[in-house]
Amino acid sequence: MKLTQKQRDQLWGEVGPYSEAKLIIETRILDDRVSRVFVVVEVAINPLTFEIISKNKRQFMDDPMITQLIEHSENRGQNFGYVSMAFMGEYLDESVMKEAKKAIEYAKKTIVKMHKFVMDLLDL
Repeated sequence: MKLTQKQRDQLWGEVGPYSEAKLIIETRILDDRVSRVFVVVEVAINPLTFEIISKNKRQFMDDPMITQLIEHSENRGQNFGYVSMAFMGEYLDESVMKEAKKAIEYAKKTIVKMHKFVMDLLDL
């Protein structure tokens, strides 16, 4: 399949799809003190990958992470893509970081699977 320049731009990458999995430490400050700290795993999928996966969602019905991404992502435009939270927990001890690391590994594997599907489909 030959891609238009607009479609190439929607992939974010120069020769293939680019997306992000982020591990975020979120510090909430109330008045003059830190009130709570959260650990967040956020996923940002490039627009073209998201749209292609959405159109082919039947092929991913047995994959809960892809299904959840398709159903619960928010389109934040060309620069940010489709964004979804994969994990959030209050940082009370190291156990939450352990869970967040599992979540980001799972998110990375999911993104790679999505990208592979898109690359195969587009012959990239």
